[in-house]
Order: sequence, then C-alpha cells, then structure tokens
Amino acid sequence: MSDITLVDRHEPLWKRLPVVVQLRRSTGWQRAMLIVGVVICALFLLVALFAPLIAPYGFGQQQGADGVNFPRTAAPSAEHIWGTTVGGLDVFSRVLFGTRTAVLVVIVAVIVSITIGVLLGMVSGYIGGWLDRILVVVADAIYAFPSLLLAIVVSIVVSGGRSTYWGGIIAAAISITVVYIPQYFRVVRAEAVRLKNDAFVESARVIGTNPWRIMTRHVLRNSTRSLPLILTLNASDAVLTLAGLGFLGFGIGPTQGAEWGYDLSRALSDVASGVWWTGVFPGVAIVLLVLGVTFIGESLNDISDPRLRARRRLKQLVSTRRAAAMTEGAGS
Repeated sequence: MSDITLVDRHEPLWKRLPVVVQLRRSTGWQRAMLIVGVVICALFLLVALFAPLIAPYGFGQQQGADGVNFPRTAAPSAEHIWGTTVGGLDVFSRVLFGTRTAVLVVIVAVIVSITIGVLLGMVSGYIGGWLDRILVVVADAIYAFPSLLLAIVVSIVVSGGRSTYWGGIIAAAISITVVYIPQYFRVVRAEAVRLKNDAFVESARVIGTNPWRIMTRHVLRNSTRSLPLILTLNASDAVLTLAGLGFLGFGIGPTQGAEWGYDLSRALSDVASGVWWTGVFPGVAIVLLVLGVTFIGESLNDISDPRLRARRRLKQLVSTRRAAAMTEGAGS
C-alpha cells in the first residue's frame, strides 16, 4: 500500500484529478458509462454557461427584430429550428435557458444539502446524547415523507407559489435541500459513530486535541468516502424533482425564466392537436441530463466495488505475464 501511495504522490497533477482518477481505475462498461456521463454533463454545463450566446432569442421573446410576432405552434423550420409554442415562444431558446435553470438549482441544492447534512451528521454521531436522539427523530420524520410532496410544501412556504427568477431558484433549491439532508446526515452519522471509538480518535482525545479539530480533521476525513456516489444520485433526482415542481406549477414563474417542467405542462394540451415539438425537446433534455448524471453515479458505484478492483488487478497481472513471456520468447 505504501508503494502505491508513493507512486500516486509522484504522478502529474492532472492524473490525480477526481474524474481522471476514476477513469484510470475503471474498466470495460464502467469506463464507457463514466465517459458518456461526463461528456453529457459537460455539454449541459457548457450550454448553461453560454445559453445567452447560443440561444437565438430570449426565453420570453415573442417578436423578432422587425417587431413581427412569432407564429404560434409553428413547426420546426430554418427560423425556429425546434418550432414555437402556443404562446409564440421559441422552443430551442426555452430549452437552452431551461438548462441554465436546472443546473443552477441542482448545484445550489446539492451544495447546501451536503454541507448541512454532513455537518449535522458529524456533530450528531460524535457528540451523541440527547442532541443525537433529537436529530435522528427529525431526520427520520423528514425521510418518511414522499420527496415530491415535501418539496411542494416547502416551495409553497418559501415562495408562496410565486417568485422571481432567483427567488424561484432559491425556493426550488431549498425544497430539494430539505429532502436530501437526511440522506447525508444518516451516512455521515453512521460513520462518525463507528469512528469515534477507533484508536486514532482515542489517541487524539488523550493528548488533548480540541473536539472540533478531531471532528473535522479525523472523523470527517474518514466518513465522507461514499458521498460522491450519493451526490450524483441526488443530483439526477433533483432534476426530476425540479421538473415535477414546474410541471405542477410550483416552480419558477413563466415570465421570470425558462423551466423544463413548466414547458412540459403547457405542452400537454398541444399533443391532441399534433403539436409534438413543444413537449418532446424539453422532455428529451430532462432525460439526457438525468441519464448523464446517473451514468456517472453508477460507474462510481462499480468502481468503488472491491470485486472490480480485483478483476482489474488480475487483468493487469495477466497482461504483464503475457508481455514478459513474449519478451522471453523473442529473446531466445
């Protein structure tokens, strides 16, 4: 183990980056899934970052530069490559700006939920006592509620059902955060309970180390190994939760920003009239983003499987022996 650590420390920095490390450890289908997931998520991030530059029109724009209104429910054409909605909005521009909304909500929700969940789980597991019992009861009560129903209730409380663009993003992010905090709390608490009686923690406590330093330096460092997997799975679920909120009318206001779930809800009445493009493209965007994040999560889960690492080492050993045998045969 020490030899591996020594080699890793002397490798170039780019080989030690998180995604690169997982790519080097992966094999077969796990590597293919990880590459596809990373490419899909990277494309969505680029679209979210440069949406105002890529989109030909604004998310709420109904007129061209000449002042003429866009046609309503127009089929895909050269002017509107993904057609227009019943309100005369460009579908392509709406989907691009909806990407920015989805990415912002997911990022805010995941960062806030993992920060609060890890902090509460570490304090609860390490300190224990009455504080631990109260936090466990609260987390179990929240975890028992259906996630979408809880998100709807929190969204109504936070925003009253109506909000501005950033207010809607914050409200949706808080709604999703409340749902996911118990998951991080449970994982970190269980690890903290297990680690607080280990020898290295006891040694730090005996020499008089500050409890906060023990929690952050020793307990936290060793209790967050499974969080990347939970993070990716929650990120994909957050996209669906945001779409559900928008579909039911509890998301961002239609005049404040573009949101895929709201566009899908408006497209329901178009299906009977043969207008398929208003619902297909937002739906495909949701599926692709969820698929990309899920691919990353599933590949990380497989990479962390010790059986996969054993197969990889066996494969490397067989390849090394074959190369050595070929070298000896050529030399003789």
